Amino acid sequence: MEDEFAFISKITPDQTHQSSLVYGIGDDAAVYRGSSNMDEVVCVDTMVEGIHFRRDTLTPFQIGKKGLTINVSDLAAMGAIPFYYLVSVAVPPSWTEEELTEIYKGMDELAKQYNMDLIGGDTVSIDESLVLTVTVIGRVEQGKALYRSVAKAGDQVFVTGYVGKSAAGLDLLFEKGLNGEFNEKEQFLVNAHQVPIPHIAEGRILADSNKRISLNDVSDGVASEANELAKASDAKFVIEAVELPIHESMRSYSRDKQLKWALFGGEDFVLIGTVPKEHVNEIADEFQKKDLLFKVIGFVEEGPASVYLKESDQFKRLEKHGYNHFQKRG
Repeated sequence: MEDEFAFISKITPDQTHQSSLVYGIGDDAAVYRGSSNMDEVVCVDTMVEGIHFRRDTLTPFQIGKKGLTINVSDLAAMGAIPFYYLVSVAVPPSWTEEELTEIYKGMDELAKQYNMDLIGGDTVSIDESLVLTVTVIGRVEQGKALYRSVAKAGDQVFVTGYVGKSAAGLDLLFEKGLNGEFNEKEQFLVNAHQVPIPHIAEGRILADSNKRISLNDVSDGVASEANELAKASDAKFVIEAVELPIHESMRSYSRDKQLKWALFGGEDFVLIGTVPKEHVNEIADEFQKKDLLFKVIGFVEEGPASVYLKESDQFKRLEKHGYNHFQKRG
């Protein structure tokens, strides 16, 4: 890339979607009108080449779309509606302007699904790996935001989609490569990794229910996310292995692999949470009306913050095994 400002002009949207947007890209900051009955929800994530994504498993278009998906999924876990996003990218010489443009096209494809507006960001150079930072801004009705800290003993634990698909797809990509030949079931799993879908509709159903619901998104695997809920709520979670929703495309793999991918694989971006037992059927009915998956996978008990896997009447402690950026490598 020879000219940062020419590139910014190139990726500036030619139309906007939100009527509350006063001024987007082109000044020192974006301006949008707030709302008297909505709370603003903001989150940010950074993806580093070689750590969070690899060019031999994702195309530039998929990297961009996934980069925005990760953030939109965080909004879903709050019950929020996405409105705006900002993008900062540090570009090494190994990336061409055409490839960088594809990253923005990937984000734009997802943004259009939710009428999100790109309202700013930053573009700089870097020596080695590409670094992509995305900030998203959403809104949720006052008093309806969903948090991790409200689970209580007696609640049921649920997920809003199949788990383990993304990790299975990544294994296939490692085995066969980005341009490998995949059968129909394998391609389904590969797509689950490359183009995951944030569960905004599911989050909205849960927020609109006005029930006591704790919620998280499955970015690091069921075990890790359940531990975050358990810690925030100071409660004991029990996950029943037999209840974990495993897609039929994974049935040919061993049970050990299925459980490993579901519990520790991550990047499924479904939602995991808890709801009082007496409200489970009501919530499930709302999901069924919209042809969305709602699956109870366990329960909450009194006890210190912890997560256990129940399998064949045996209980095994599940530790949080999400990626730790600051853990020393051997």
